[in-house]
Amino acid sequence: MTKFIKKISFLFLIISTFSCEHERLEPVLTTAEGGGTLTKFIAYTIESVDAGTDIYGRVVFWEDTAGQTLVQVSVYNTVAGEMYPTSIMMGDIGMETSTMLDLYDVSGDSGELSDTKFYAITDTSFYDTVPTMDSHINVYSGTTIVAAGSLGINAEPVESN
Repeated sequence: MTKFIKKISFLFLIISTFSCEHERLEPVLTTAEGGGTLTKFIAYTIESVDAGTDIYGRVVFWEDTAGQTLVQVSVYNTVAGEMYPTSIMMGDIGMETSTMLDLYDVSGDSGELSDTKFYAITDTSFYDTVPTMDSHINVYSGTTIVAAGSLGINAEPVESN
């Protein structure tokens, strides 16, 4: 029995010695120079439509340091637990021609895009076309439009820089 305890003790000593050799690295939580900074944006209003709701807010187009466009949608008075499909449509409000871009759904819990805070458009020329786009944004509850906002040539931005 003593021999068995000695073998176990020796094995434990070997395991503990080798397990201490691993250096624990701390994560690097800083960003590269200029990384993570969004300063160039164009914002438009989203207003409630005649669907018995009072959903309203803004859509903001940001340009990141890589030239990509990040779309942020924030709306108020959504119903918790509901999801609201959101699309950018060609033409002005009421001219339901075709879908230009399907964004992520808006979460009724937060009033923001459900997958991530931003919908990323990797086409680096997109941001510069936003002011001249003939388009609008729709927020749906099921198949019913509950909020909309004119974009590009159809509206003046509420804020930009």
